[in-house]
Amino acid sequence: PRKVTAAALGAVFLLCGWEASFAQGVLDEWNSVKAPPPPPILDATIDTNTTALFVMDFNSKNCKPEGRSRCAAVIPPIQKFLARARSSQMIIVHSYTPNMEEADILPALKPIAGERIVQVRGDKFDKNDLAESLKAKGISTIVTIGTSANGAVLFTAIGASQRGFKVIVPVDAMPADTAYQEQFSVWEIANGPTIREVSTLTTLDRIKFQP
Repeated sequence: PRKVTAAALGAVFLLCGWEASFAQGVLDEWNSVKAPPPPPILDATIDTNTTALFVMDFNSKNCKPEGRSRCAAVIPPIQKFLARARSSQMIIVHSYTPNMEEADILPALKPIAGERIVQVRGDKFDKNDLAESLKAKGISTIVTIGTSANGAVLFTAIGASQRGFKVIVPVDAMPADTAYQEQFSVWEIANGPTIREVSTLTTLDRIKFQP
């Protein structure tokens, strides 16, 4: 039989010990992980002829102070921004999830005639012709407003980047159930592969319309 050297045995024990110490990965470090600094928030100027606004998944059944207070708090500024987009003749896309009816969309943000509506969970480009339809109309950039940050906004922003769109993300218009969900979604958009190269993080009041 082959002889096993002490060095070889040591290497095996060392490897086994290393694997054991990392058996749970980040779970072992969970309480010591420190949030990185926030990414830069920039001004954004949108060309209304080549930009579409997505308003996603605002459900009147839960987006209220006694339900999801973070969602309810941002509705007035989003409603104001939606009015600006409409007055600028922007293309606007609304969405609702499979566990909603179209009638559940929050009254303050309801679609009007001529605005596209899709029913899909997560990435709003999934299993429909939305990307092709927007590109046919000359759209190259989308603005993502929606709930939740870690659902509709994050998935749609990534989906848009993979389909060749640029993405403008107002961080004050992506309410989730908790601040942490919004934080890690913002971090991923700022740092994730592909999406970081085509996204701009901003706020509603720092978006200018052109022309």
